[in-house]
Order: sequence, then structure tokens, then C-alpha cells
Amino acid sequence: MSPPHPPAEREAPEEISLTTSGNDYRQPRREISRGLAVACPDCGLLQRLPAAQPGEIAECRRCTRVLAGAATGRVDLPLALCAAALLLLVPAAIAPLMSVSTYGAHHNSGLSSSAQAIWADGFPSLGLLIGSCGIGLPVAYLVLVTWVLAVLHRRQTGPRPGIGSVFRWTKHLRPWVMLEVYLVGCFVAYSRINVVASVDVGLGGWCLLASTLVMLLALTQLDERTVWEAIPPYISARPGAGESPVTSAVADAALVACTVCDLVVHDKSRTHCPRCHARMHHRKPDSWRRTTALVIAGYLLYIPANTLPVLTIVRFGHEDPNTILSGVFELIDNDLWPLAVIVFTASVVLPLTKLCGLTWMLVGIRQRSAHRLVARTRLYRMIDVVGRWSNIDVFMVGLLVALLQFGAVTSVHAGNGLVAFAAVVVITMIATSCFDARLMWDAPGRADG
Repeated sequence: MSPPHPPAEREAPEEISLTTSGNDYRQPRREISRGLAVACPDCGLLQRLPAAQPGEIAECRRCTRVLAGAATGRVDLPLALCAAALLLLVPAAIAPLMSVSTYGAHHNSGLSSSAQAIWADGFPSLGLLIGSCGIGLPVAYLVLVTWVLAVLHRRQTGPRPGIGSVFRWTKHLRPWVMLEVYLVGCFVAYSRINVVASVDVGLGGWCLLASTLVMLLALTQLDERTVWEAIPPYISARPGAGESPVTSAVADAALVACTVCDLVVHDKSRTHCPRCHARMHHRKPDSWRRTTALVIAGYLLYIPANTLPVLTIVRFGHEDPNTILSGVFELIDNDLWPLAVIVFTASVVLPLTKLCGLTWMLVGIRQRSAHRLVARTRLYRMIDVVGRWSNIDVFMVGLLVALLQFGAVTSVHAGNGLVAFAAVVVITMIATSCFDARLMWDAPGRADG
């Protein structure tokens, strides 16, 4: 039985607040943003985006989601940074990341070696996950973002076919681009290997570090609102004669807001957003049931993920199985407290936090609760952002399997617990994507929280 979803109450667009970020940007916001009607993707509140001064960010009046960043108007800088990150990935993929020496034997590991090694170890699903999230999708993401920014940089007038769809795909890909998570996995693997063998960072490792840092810097300078406002249609609703877009939007009860580009569409019969071509629904179809099923599956897999071995170390014929917690204790025994805290938080605390947080939200919708709506919405945003960081252990084990293969002396093999753990990470990320946070604001039967 699905929970009751009363229709959301229509509200007049409100002027949203502006917050100074402290950064001084010389390029002003485009004039097109003045009076632009937007609907917050997290709470559904229809409001008007005012003209922002340089260095200001626009936040939703109700749930404080950032609707426009302080980097508004910048295209050249994020374009240059994305192109640089993409170029740095080339030597990172070709040159060795790390090399290990022990008892006279020597091994190198490249960016793709961990995916190949764990596939050959009998876990093709893990190899596919590491290869796609650590290599394939980061390359695809940077290529697409660079292309979109390059098109905008040329300042062409008239229609730009396909650019909205391409930028929509970059938003879908971003949660699965785990270059920074892969890098932290490299740090953990390096620290664990350095205790038992000699390990050196190769040219590929330094290029991976540089590419990741440049990509993260590019994302801090990329304002999605700037990109969307440069893609037609520029107006969020179809005004009637003598009416402004905002006034027309208020008067019409058939408004549908795109959750990808925030475009408010006047035509109820439209099935796809005219700007980014995403499928449009008043709310995500069957969101409550899908999220509930995925959360239950996550709880069931969380137990074997933390009790079964995620890797087995074989030294001179003696097998030493390791669970996630035993790996944390090993880091503590080797005085690697910071890494132990990172691994414990990412691999134990975060998955459980995501499951419990989504459960709280689902129960709140079911009970039509208006309690702590803003807190629940902020928790949802946090879960959405940090979800991929739980994959640190998956990347770390992949690197250990690739590097520590010295026959009877030392070898490392992945365990079934790692499959269950990776499944928990993927399932919780999909559950977060399926969940519609606006249902929490609809459930109490009133618009305010």
C-alpha cells in the first residue's frame, strides 16, 4: 500500500534570499535570471530567483537548498580546469600508479589493473564497478562537461541541439564519478602495503592526484545555473498576453517543475522538459515503494557485508581473512589512526546512516509528519553527496589484489563480503536517487514546514 500523497498546495513565487559567499567575482549574473521562476527540487516551493550581485548565492527560502552558486557567469575557468583534468587522466591511465617490491620480486599497478585483477580473481561484478566508477565514467563525465562548456564559450546565437540533454547526463553521472574516492582508496592501500613491503608512487599516481584535485577545483567554479540559463528556452513558464512569466505561473495549476534543470513548464501535456529533455512528472513515479524496497534490501545485505571477509591475505600458505572491522583494527595497530577513522566512517557509519536516514524519511511520509522537515531535507542532501564515499574499501581491496600477488610468499584475494558491501553502496545510492524529497513536504497536507 502506497502512502497518501495529497496534492501540493500552489503558492505564489517568493523572492528568495541571497547570501554573500565571500568570493569576489567580477562577472555579473546574466540579465536572464532576473525574475526567473524556479521550483526547488528538494521541497517543491515555487519562487522567483532575483538578480544576484557578484559573490552571492541564492538559497531556497524554505529548505535552504542552494539554487544558484557564487561562481555565476563563469565558463572559461571551469572549461580550462576540466580540460586540464581530462588531459592529466591520460598519463594516469597509462603510467604505473604504484610499484611494490618484496623478497626480490617487483609488481606494478596501473589505473585499470585493480579492475582487471579483481575480475580475474573471480569477481567480475566488482571489476566492472571499479572499472566504470574509477575510470570509464570519470572520463565520460569530463568529456561531456568540457564539450558543453566549450559550446557555451563560443557564444553561438540560436539553438544548440543536444546541449541540454548532454548536460543532463553529466548530472546523472556525477554521483558515479568516484575519482576522488579511488584516490583515497589508493592512500589506504599504500599505507597498508607500506607496513609489509616497499611501495613507491609512480608517475600515474601523481597524475591521478593532480587530475582529481583539478577536477574538484573545476566543480567549485562551475555554476549549473549559469549553464542552464544559457540553454533555451530561457523563460520558465509560458505567459499569457500582458502577463509576466511569474504571474502566469502562479495562476496556472498545471505547472510541472523539472527536477534536473529546475525549469517550470506551463504545459501539463508535456512529457519531456523542453530544455534538458528529461521525463517530467509532478512527483517521481512510485518513489515511496521503490525506495522502501531498496532500503530493505540494503539492511539485509548490510549484515553479510560486515561479517563476511572482504579480503583474504595468504602468507606462506597461511590464510588470514579480514572483515571491514578487522581492517580498521589493523590500521589502528599500525598507528594509522586517521586512516582508521576514515575507513570506519566511510565503510561502517555512512552505509548505516544512509539506511537509517532514508528509513526516517519514509516513515515520516507514511505518518504525514511535519516534524523537522528542514532537518530531514538537509540529511537527504548530505546522504546524496557522501553516498559514493563508502566505496573506499572496494577500491582499496582492488589495489591490494592487483599489487600483492607474489605466489606462495604473499597473495591477496577478494572475499564474498566485499560483494555484499559493494551491493549495499550501490543499492543505497540508487535508493537516494529514487527518493523524492518533495514528498516529505507534501505529506503533512500543507506547504510550509
